[in-house]
Order: sequence, then C-alpha cells, then structure tokens
Amino acid sequence: MKIRTMFYAFLALFLFSRSASAQPAWAAASIAKLQSSLGGSLSEAQRARLAKGMSQAASFWRTGDGDASAFEEFVRTNFAADQPTLDTMFNRYEYLLEQLDGHMGEIGREFRGQSDLVKGPVLPFDEIFAAYSPSAHVTDDLFENKLAFVVLLNFPLTTLNERLTDGEKWTRRQWAEVRLAQRFSKRIPADVNQAVSQAEANAAQYIADYNIWMHHLVTKDGTRLFPAKMRLLSHWNLRDQIKADYSEPKGGLERQRMIQQVMERIVTQTIPAVAVNNPHVDWNPYANTIALAAATDTDKPVPAGMKISTDPEPDTRYAMLLQTFTASAKADPYSPTAPTLIARRFDENREIPEARVKEMLTDILSSPIVPQVAKIITKRLGRPLEPFDIWYNGFKQRGTYTESQLDEIVSKKYPTPSAYKADIPVLLQKLGFSKERAEYLAGNIIVDPARGSGHALGSSMRSAPAHLRTRVEPTGMNYKGYNIAVHEMGHNVEQTFSLNDNDHSLLQGVPNTAFTEALAFVFQGHDLELLGLTKPDAKSEAMKTLNDFWGTYEIAGVALVDMGVWHWMYDHPACTPAELKAATIAIAKEIWNTYYAPVFGKKDVVLLGIYSHMIDSFLYLPDYPIGHLIALQIEEQMNKAGNIGSEFERMAKVGSIAPDLWMKNATGAPVGAAAMLEATKRAIQSIGR
Repeated sequence: MKIRTMFYAFLALFLFSRSASAQPAWAAASIAKLQSSLGGSLSEAQRARLAKGMSQAASFWRTGDGDASAFEEFVRTNFAADQPTLDTMFNRYEYLLEQLDGHMGEIGREFRGQSDLVKGPVLPFDEIFAAYSPSAHVTDDLFENKLAFVVLLNFPLTTLNERLTDGEKWTRRQWAEVRLAQRFSKRIPADVNQAVSQAEANAAQYIADYNIWMHHLVTKDGTRLFPAKMRLLSHWNLRDQIKADYSEPKGGLERQRMIQQVMERIVTQTIPAVAVNNPHVDWNPYANTIALAAATDTDKPVPAGMKISTDPEPDTRYAMLLQTFTASAKADPYSPTAPTLIARRFDENREIPEARVKEMLTDILSSPIVPQVAKIITKRLGRPLEPFDIWYNGFKQRGTYTESQLDEIVSKKYPTPSAYKADIPVLLQKLGFSKERAEYLAGNIIVDPARGSGHALGSSMRSAPAHLRTRVEPTGMNYKGYNIAVHEMGHNVEQTFSLNDNDHSLLQGVPNTAFTEALAFVFQGHDLELLGLTKPDAKSEAMKTLNDFWGTYEIAGVALVDMGVWHWMYDHPACTPAELKAATIAIAKEIWNTYYAPVFGKKDVVLLGIYSHMIDSFLYLPDYPIGHLIALQIEEQMNKAGNIGSEFERMAKVGSIAPDLWMKNATGAPVGAAAMLEATKRAIQSIGR
C-alpha cells in the first residue's frame, strides 16, 4: 500500500472514530477498503473529502440500511468525485428540499388553521389535525431511502467551533453546504418527532385558551376594575394591560396590582380552575373566592354541571411543561453532538454557547446602570417601585393618548384583518422602503385573525407567501393587537427577504430566532410613529433606549428562569408536575432575589415564571433578551445610514450564517451587551441634561 493511500486510510479511521456512534462492526474495514480502491484516481482534496464523507455516513448507518457490501456499493455509486457532479447534486438537493419544506409547511399550516385562527369552535378532531406533523417522517424517510446518506457522503458536517472560527473564510456556497449537511446531523425516528409535535400542540392549545375575563375580577367589596367583555390572554395581554395602565390616570395602579395577583396565582397554580376562560364566575384573586357571576359577558348558557369551587388547576401548567420535556428528551439518544434540548437550542439553533449567553444576560442584570434607570422610573412614577414595574412602559412615547384612546384609533383604522393587510404598503413606506419594495413585500404577506396572541408564519419556498397572525376582536383590532401585528410584520418582511432574495434557499432565514426577533423589534418600536401619533427627536430616542434597556433587564431574568428550569428537569427527569412547580417557583424566586430584590425592595416574587413561552415553546425565552441586544445594535446602524428600509433589506438578505459573522456584516461588531450598556449610559446623560 502506498504511503499516501495508507495516510488516507488512517485519516478515514480517525474521522470515523471521532464520529462513531454505534456503527456496524464492519464499518472501519469497509472505509479503509474503499479509501484504498477509490482514492488512487482522486485528487488530494477529493481523497480527504471521501474519507470524511464515508466516516459521516458510517456513523449514521444502521443494520436495516444494509450490510458491508451494501455500504460499499452505496459509496461507489453516490460519491461525487468531480466538481460538476457535486455542483449538480448540490443544486438539485437545494431546489427539491425547498419544495419539500415549503409544501410540508403549507399542509401543517392548514391542518392547524382551526386551532390557530378565529374560525369557529375547535372540535376534538381539530386538535388531532393540529397535533399531526406531516413532516415528522420526512427525515426518517430520507435516511431510509438513502438520500440523507448521499448528503453525508458528499458534504461536511461541522462543529460549532468550526462554524464560529472558520466560517468567516467560507464562501456563500460553502455555508449553504454546511446548512445542507446539518439537516442530517441527527437521525431521529419519526415517532419521536411526532411525540414532540403532539406535546407542542397540546401545550399550544392549553396556552391559546388561557384567558382571564377581567370584568369578572372583583375586589373585597365587589368592585369591578375592568370594563365588560375584556378578555385577556395570559401572559401577553395581562402584561400589556399592566403596561397600558401606566397611561391611565384613574384606577391604573389598582388594576396593575390586581393583575400581578392574578399572575402570581397562575404561576403558583392557586388559581381556581373554574376561573380560567370562564365568564360565568366572579373571582376575587386576593381572597381567592369564587361566586356565580352576577351578570355574564357572554350569551352562552352556564355549562351544565359547572362546579362553583375554588379547587385549583391540578398543576396543569407544569404537567404541560413536563410533557414538552419528556417528548424532547426522547430525541437525546439520536443527537450525539448535542445530546440535550439545551445543547440543541444553544449549540445548534442559536449557535451561541450557553455560557456566553448567560454572560450577556448577567452583564445586563448586574450592571450598575440598573439602579440608575430604576431611580428615574421611581421619580417619574412618584412612588416606590412595585414588582409589576418590571413592565414599566412610561419611557415609550405615547403623547397624551391613553390605552382606550389608542384602542379607538386602531379599531377605526383596522376593523378587520383585510384593512390592516391593505395598509401594509403604506406602513412599509413610512419605515423607509421604496414604493416598489413595499408593494412587493405586501404582496408576499397574508393577514389572518389569530385565536391566540399572534405569530408570524413564514414560507419555506419562494412561491408561497408569509402569514401574519394577530388577534382581531369583533369590534376591530385594538392597540395590543396592532402592536403585535407590527412586530409580526417585521418577521414577515425578514422572512420574505431572507428567502426570496437570498442567493441560496438553504441559507434562508437568519442565524437564529433572536435575530428575527431583533428585526421585528425594530418595526415594533415605531408602531405609534406609523399611526402618526409621535415624531422622533433626541429626547424620544433617549427615552426609547431607556425603554429597551428596561425591557431587556426584565426579560433577561425570565430567560435565566427558563434556562434554570430546563436544567432542573434534566437533573430530575422522573419528577412530577407538583415537584416541577415547586422547582420553578424556587428558581423564579432565586433569580428575582439575586437581580431584582435589591432594586425593588421585595423578595420571593414569582412573576418571572409567568411567561407562556416557558410552557409551549421549548426553551425559547433566551432569544428575547438576545434579540433586544441585537435590535439595538442593528437599529443604531440603521440610524447611522439614515434609512430603516434599505438597511433592513441589506441585513435580512445575508441569511443564515454564524451569528457574529452576520452581525459584523450588518453592524461591524459581534453580538454582545456592550452596545446597549453604552447607549443607555448616553441616554441617562441626555435625560439629565
């Protein structure tokens, strides 16, 4: 055997041993044999690629895929030994996978339509449709028919470290190849994928129906603080009502305190089960008493057999969370390079190591700027801070408008989803997009009335539009729904640019969810300006920065709770819902006592555990504070350039590459907390002047 041939045989064995995970016993010998027989006609680079590809394919090969001779024949048939063949393979995979993902996405969207949208009652079979994932078997099938192995044989799997350190030198095509191979970096059985989809659907349905009928909240003396027919979804609408009440001169503080009490009852699961989404009972959240409603907010009759009782939810919130953990953990054995959902979220989905994310969050939470901003808020409120002031909204420029006035303005302007849809080109032009680009984007967005709070549902193929979902009440869109709609519109614009205007569909999207949240935050921060109610100036820009900082401070703690809860579940996989509840409450209190109690002067608050994302979104919450940090960085760049529209488009079209590489391309600096901290210091100085 020639020395060079021996080198590549040993290289193949080395790569195989690094990636091995229960491979067939014959694999090492077959790899060496193939390297020897095929390598002589290949260039040095091709031999190295063959060695790596065979090792990758072997690490996923199972007994049912065939014996040694089947593996060897597969390699001889499917290794692309020349560049033209490799180019053809790449182009065809890119196109066909786009079609596959796009059509699967359309089917999934339609199957969830009754559950996601306001389209009448959700019947039991609708829930089954919503829980079914048409793509659950796709990856499994692509391994079974060997299409996945063709990719693994010809395109490189990479580590997070390689993507972070070497990615800056890669071409766009190389990045697209990396994303293609990553698609098959784990072989998760279809039944596991379906279990995850089922758990997600169950939790989403639970959250989507978790409404509180606010007029039916009563004080000790029976006073009702909220108007008739007000129905608020937890946690989004409850939180946003706290924000809205900062501008209400009469009764706002009392309402905020009551909502905090409701939130605490939800987190601790001491809320009476009958008080959830029920306009037939009155509930005093302080005394935790229940009575048949004196007057109902609905024409529907009292449900037969409804029990007027203070019996709490049977830890349903935490049973749902536990289901998502149990389902996710089933994928762990099939993900050798990221063997927990935690690792998959940070190393694969975010591509930012968890330790670095935690460092960024604690940089904000422990900053000496926090008490300075808190002091400004205290002065503006004219009272000591209370725990719900983590959602202080007074920095946001609202002019002289109250929430009810904003509701009236928005409902007249957008009585239906189609009215908002028709106005999208105008809104986008106000954000700096040209008329042509605004109309192009609007033509790729469909607006739907959401049953829940709202979300953006992008397409995965260029021929299909994105969907914007937001809540539209029978009386029209209210300000909360409009604010969410502007946010989701930001997602849709990013989704359109990063897919339709990208040179590779394999690079569609952005580096991770935090980036799309950041781009959506840019839109959302201009919502009142889009209504023509405010006009930015130096003071309003400083106030906006303070608002962004305080919002990041709030959500950073929420993210740490989410992270802590998932670590606890992995440490206690056999826990009960009651044990998980106790642990979640303890973690929420610990984070509060560490980073918030010194500022608010009160210990053992559980509000950081209220976010619904914790229940149905599988460790999603860290994306929000990261998104706030990124949003400030990119908006500063947009302000320097003097145009949101053109800069938004330039950034979004970069697509899904490494986070720091994307940020350097967009702003000249990597992701981090430094820009926000410096901007907040300047804002404090500006306000002082």
